[in-house]
Amino acid sequence: MIRQKKKGNDMLHRLTLLKPQELRVDMERFNGEKAYAVYSSFSVGDEASKYQLQVTGYSGNAGDSLDYNNNMMFSTPDQDNDRWSSGTCTTTFRSAWWFNSCTYTNPNGEYTDSEKTDHKYVTWYNWKNSVISLKSIQLMIRPRA
Repeated sequence: MIRQKKKGNDMLHRLTLLKPQELRVDMERFNGEKAYAVYSSFSVGDEASKYQLQVTGYSGNAGDSLDYNNNMMFSTPDQDNDRWSSGTCTTTFRSAWWFNSCTYTNPNGEYTDSEKTDHKYVTWYNWKNSVISLKSIQLMIRPRA
């Protein structure tokens, strides 16, 4: 029997397939200010769907930076699945993500040790309507109650 190594998105798909999940995103700026976003429904499709994101039901104080990415396929440098016709979002944002054309959040972006303003950094645009780099961001899922 040949065992295939599972990718992170395969595991997310399995977790979100077994039971309905919610997503919570906690973030902090370099000045200590904190915010959060909760999505009452979060799931990731299978490999055939290119790990399509399903995320709805926003609440919180950070602004909804994920709605723009809803229904998008996962993009990596070698799998460009975004809708941007002028280039690739993975190159511009220096990360892999569920890019549309491109995104309002970049949790997989480049980490910096101080506040900077650029799309390539870890950002959540709708919190301050700016691409201010974040000190930290956590994306956590759990079964819906």
